Amino acid sequence: MRVFHLVLAPRLSGAEVLAKDLALDQCAEGMAVCVASLLPAHADFAALADELQAHGVQCWFPQKRHHAPGKLWNLFVAVRRFRPDVIFAHATIPSFYARSLPLGAPVVYVMHSATNDFERPLFRRVEHLLSGRARVVIGVSQQGVRDYIQAIGVHPSMTVVPNGVDLARFTFTDGGQRESTVPHIVQIGRYASVKNQLLTVRAFSEVLKQVENAKLTLYGVVEDPDYQRAVVALATELGIAERVVVAGPRSDVATVLSESSVFVMPSRSEGHSVAFLEALASGLPIVASRIPAFAFANGFPGVQLVDTDNIRCYAEAIVTALAQERVQRSLAGLTLRDTAERYRAIARQICPAVSPR
Repeated sequence: MRVFHLVLAPRLSGAEVLAKDLALDQCAEGMAVCVASLLPAHADFAALADELQAHGVQCWFPQKRHHAPGKLWNLFVAVRRFRPDVIFAHATIPSFYARSLPLGAPVVYVMHSATNDFERPLFRRVEHLLSGRARVVIGVSQQGVRDYIQAIGVHPSMTVVPNGVDLARFTFTDGGQRESTVPHIVQIGRYASVKNQLLTVRAFSEVLKQVENAKLTLYGVVEDPDYQRAVVALATELGIAERVVVAGPRSDVATVLSESSVFVMPSRSEGHSVAFLEALASGLPIVASRIPAFAFANGFPGVQLVDTDNIRCYAEAIVTALAQERVQRSLAGLTLRDTAERYRAIARQICPAVSPR
């Protein structure tokens, strides 16, 4: 079987990293796999691209940005040359491009977005036109499927496939790998208002009143430069800039988590966060917002789902988490192996006559 994964831009973000992991898994199963994009790869994705190619996965990333016709042409050429049996289009915009072309391979639309894309009238109109060209629509959460049905209607083939975490990389540790005894709070997520890093900075200023030597580090792809600058400005305004590190993305997330004390995620909304799953697997104490995407973790040991809009409540939860130990959690059904098997099953269902090898 020949499998084609399409992403918007290769970068260190949840959907793209999942596509990379799925590609490696499928390649290990003997499938021919290609990962392609509409936009050039971010520099920080270079190591992951090397890993893909070292394992036999083809990469098709444009060298420069193109307008819509150029994106369509490059995608058309990539598909014609690779001749896939199935195309997994990760996120809404890639799925629009894949379904706009006269391609013979069936397209599977994977809804990764942290927000409801169909609140945008233009996206609703385009999806109404292209909905029938998706062989399967995958939601990474039940909420995503509900949003789609409410805005577009019921698709003939819809399913939920939660994202999964690679337990070989993100395993429980007792925190012994930490090089410092300084209480270290970490948030991982792209710089965008939906991720609410500003709330974390405000809460951290309150934490410092009780834990004076604490440190906060923010990691993520800079999707909104103005928002990232606002985060830096707020830390300066609050007089805590020397205790806050506003950093870019990291490819070694497992190391970051092993060296941290608490993981925070005050997102306003999420699809099914890979970073949240990685923190669960690492055993870190977690403080996150009360949103539907995190509800499955309610009751997990060491997880506090709180009203992060309430700065005092958010700060107190972080202080509580700083006093907690790491703990092992069962992630049955939420591993990368579970997710990869679901994707393989969908591919075989769509292409029953094609040998997986």
